[in-house]
Amino acid sequence: MKPLRILLQFFLFLIVTVACSPQPTAISTAIPTITPTSTTPPTPTETPLPPTATATAIPTIPPTLTPGAVGSVTNLQPGWWNDAVFYEIFVRSFKDSSGDGIGDFNGITEKLDYLNDGNPNTTTDLGVTALWLMPIMASGSYHGYDVNNYYTVNPQYGSKLDFLRLVDEAHKRGIRIIIDLVLNHTGLDNSWFRLSDRGDPKYRDWYIWSKTKPSYTGPWGEQVWYAGKDGYYYAVFWSGMPDLNLANPVVTKEVDNFVSFWLNSMNVDGFRLDAIPYFLEDNGVLANSKGTHAWLQAFYQYNKSIDPSIYTVGEAWMRTDVASAYVSNHEVDNVFEFDLASAFLRSAAGPLATSASDQLKTVLANYPAGQYGVFLTNHDQPRTMTVLRGDVKKAKLAAVMMLTSPGVPYIYYGEEIGMTGAKPDENLRRPMQWTGNGPTAGFTSGTPWEPVANDYRTANVAVESADPNSLLSLYRRLIHLRNQYPALRTGQTIVLNSGSPLVYAILRYDEKDAFLILLNVDDSRKVKADSYGIKTDSWPIPANFKISSVMGLQNPAKPQMNAAGGLEDYRPYPTLPPQSYTILHFAP
Repeated sequence: MKPLRILLQFFLFLIVTVACSPQPTAISTAIPTITPTSTTPPTPTETPLPPTATATAIPTIPPTLTPGAVGSVTNLQPGWWNDAVFYEIFVRSFKDSSGDGIGDFNGITEKLDYLNDGNPNTTTDLGVTALWLMPIMASGSYHGYDVNNYYTVNPQYGSKLDFLRLVDEAHKRGIRIIIDLVLNHTGLDNSWFRLSDRGDPKYRDWYIWSKTKPSYTGPWGEQVWYAGKDGYYYAVFWSGMPDLNLANPVVTKEVDNFVSFWLNSMNVDGFRLDAIPYFLEDNGVLANSKGTHAWLQAFYQYNKSIDPSIYTVGEAWMRTDVASAYVSNHEVDNVFEFDLASAFLRSAAGPLATSASDQLKTVLANYPAGQYGVFLTNHDQPRTMTVLRGDVKKAKLAAVMMLTSPGVPYIYYGEEIGMTGAKPDENLRRPMQWTGNGPTAGFTSGTPWEPVANDYRTANVAVESADPNSLLSLYRRLIHLRNQYPALRTGQTIVLNSGSPLVYAILRYDEKDAFLILLNVDDSRKVKADSYGIKTDSWPIPANFKISSVMGLQNPAKPQMNAAGGLEDYRPYPTLPPQSYTILHFAP
């Protein structure tokens, strides 16, 4: 494998002269899907080019290894991640164990029993089975996306031993851990950049330099060239994050080294890769370039050669047809499905369910089965409860759609208790609200690095744990249900014809269980029996399957199959109330 990879890297080094970096958290523009006062930034298939450049379509990259060669990946198979429910944590804001106002590794360890106590028979924990930790490496900023040293942890979060203890305790509970890996840019204080800026011949080509300032701008018309000590360096998102030159095989070799360190010495289970469409510029194409796809293929093969169970999920904030290519071409195991997240929120906001139904059909048609991340919002976007204008019922509908969906679910910390937050970014990443005790909400015994949100007295873990009808209680039930039944994790999916644009209906099933998920997303109108009805040409559930249990609306009617073996206007309830949901479990 290594000679082929070195040859590929050398080829890229010759043809690629300008690279682009992953999307940094601190300065990225959110994509609010509901809030009318916000605008949606462009997510182009290809980005603005230098005047002489010519755009090219996303290529289908041939395999970098011969099928059957050592370490090669010839098909996409479900991995442990397809059985997981992820929880995204900003370490700085989750739990402070030391009283300095900054969250830390020991704070997460302290709260592991909240996330998953390791006992599948208990229901007081959240039940998540994997964690995604936002950047934890040494950095010059609060958010960590400008890495200064890839081999150390942020000392504000604790020591390497603290991190190893966290990983060990998580693994004991059946929780895997992936970390944010920021590959295409560093901080200005990274020693590599300081040497490159001085013109050190060993490090000059580790970054992108031009003797004169090029005239073209970046993917969204932004400035990307900034004055250094000798020439201009490329930084696609911000002057404080100079782009690494991944076309340089020496840089790629260093990436391999620190990836190996985190996998072998720090025991992580995989990586979240930031903004993968911008890794390399190739013949003037600034996003989704052939060079980016080829580099990621080689990186994927390298990871799998270490351990096939290593998981990579990429941030490709692009249309579904563009994002899915990174999975189909064996470049990452999953990407986040941004279009589906937006569709879930639009439908949860009401009054129409068609956005979620239609987009789920598109997703099913574009990806290998289940190989995409499903979520509602993340650290770059207005929080779910803010997008849904504080409506808990809408937040519950969104949770039901997301946690019964095919794919790999991701929950942003605090989403399960309805935490709020809008731009600027710091407000999206406020301290976790554990209790109603002010002014720290149980996050720290000191002064929190950022003030907690004003609603902490009512939106917190302690209050919602005591309320069986709370948003947190619903998240717990949904996650435990998903954990209990493989049909909800890796089963087949049919998007059903509900007969009403207000009603979202899907079927998840395998050979042992089936689940019919039904929602009326309108916030004021009932859907009466003459306005909806599940119609299918065939009903894949065996005849001996009966309704075994129900979550949501109770006392459903039994389905009746027609002579052709399908359903003809199945109406489990005479009326679907506004903002109602039901999950019908069928089993022998």
